[in-house]
Amino acid sequence: MSWAGPEDLFLSTSLATYLDRKLLVLLRDGRKLLGILRSFDQFANVVLESACDRVIVGDLYCDIPLGLYIVRGENVVLIGELAVGEEELPPHMTCVSEAEIKQARKAEKEASDLKGMIRKQMEFLDFD
Repeated sequence: MSWAGPEDLFLSTSLATYLDRKLLVLLRDGRKLLGILRSFDQFANVVLESACDRVIVGDLYCDIPLGLYIVRGENVVLIGELAVGEEELPPHMTCVSEAEIKQARKAEKEASDLKGMIRKQMEFLDFD
């Protein structure tokens, strides 16, 4: 049995390779957090510095600042490093204020509710 040397560090599945790097953390409830990984434990509980919650609605997005943020490991779905120097979002995305993104999210939810209501009313038509 051979022990991993320093050259094998990049092949590690440990979060230690991501310390002090900017990460994207996808949570079970669908939220996307961005921040610098400062600490973690064996349960994937993570501490993010300068964290923000990225809210995306259609072609609009907003980064809501959270500060120092602790995420419980059971809520983490995916953790990935963001490439330094590369644009994080496609160029057609527009950054808006927190108030505008809340309004857009509310409008999207209302449209979704209306669609569900119409679908329920049309259940008697068997389209299958």
